[in-house]
Amino acid sequence: MSELAWGSVIKSLRNSRTNKPRKKGCTMIMDVGLGLEETKSLLQMDANYIDHWKFGFGTSAFVDKALLQEKLRLLASHDILTFPGGTLLEVALLENHCRVYMSHAKELGFTAVEISDGTLPIPRFRRKRIIECALKAGLVPITEVGKKDPKRQPTADQIADEILEDIDWGAAWVLIEGRESGQGVGVFDESGNVEDFEVDRIVEIIGPHVDALIWEAPLKSQQAFFIEKFGANVGLGNIKADQILAVEALRNGLRFDTLNRVSGKLLREGRWNPEQVEPEKGIENAVLANKYRDA
Repeated sequence: MSELAWGSVIKSLRNSRTNKPRKKGCTMIMDVGLGLEETKSLLQMDANYIDHWKFGFGTSAFVDKALLQEKLRLLASHDILTFPGGTLLEVALLENHCRVYMSHAKELGFTAVEISDGTLPIPRFRRKRIIECALKAGLVPITEVGKKDPKRQPTADQIADEILEDIDWGAAWVLIEGRESGQGVGVFDESGNVEDFEVDRIVEIIGPHVDALIWEAPLKSQQAFFIEKFGANVGLGNIKADQILAVEALRNGLRFDTLNRVSGKLLREGRWNPEQVEPEKGIENAVLANKYRDA
């Protein structure tokens, strides 16, 4: 990465943020119709902070093939994993086209595939076969657990059991359903608040596999919750295209929602004194970095 604009002055208050390529702490963008030029412009600013690129639900079905392939090549050149939304796969399954779907996704230039049963009632044994189908096609399987219908929500224990099975069957990451609204599904109540006890229960059951989770969290309050609970390197998904840098600022304690807690900790531990005036010649960057390390 080239030198950042404020790199010599402003340091992250959480120096543990991982760099690409990442297995832990991924950011997944939800693309519902960005054009090629818009994509190029976005990547110019945000490419280093985007790990997964999801073409939401069935939107990629309405894009010109050559244009989609060009866009996928562009994203691949920035080491971004790309996949169509899980709803598109569910549509294909209605026509029994699992292998055809996987091979065509690979031909188009997708590098991964989302496997979900958010709408269709797909038996677990068949889900295992679909994961195997993706692997055989040379695609990275990313599964999603949870239902899109607010009236058909699984329990935290059921979600956790499915996560463990998916990982055992070969899923590289598991998305926790949040939809694009972040309300009334998964671990969110109807107002978009996080059900903390459900999150704790899921994590209690899956243990060290928590790093393989990507929490779909389209709302800022949800993003801040997961960052404060799991740290800067928590997986976050369904992030809007214009919010990538805002989420990275949250991760690094450079926004009120997370800076407030970091600054409070520094005050309590005596590592920052608001009364102290810096020397006239300034403070060396190395001193600042050491002061804030692991805050």
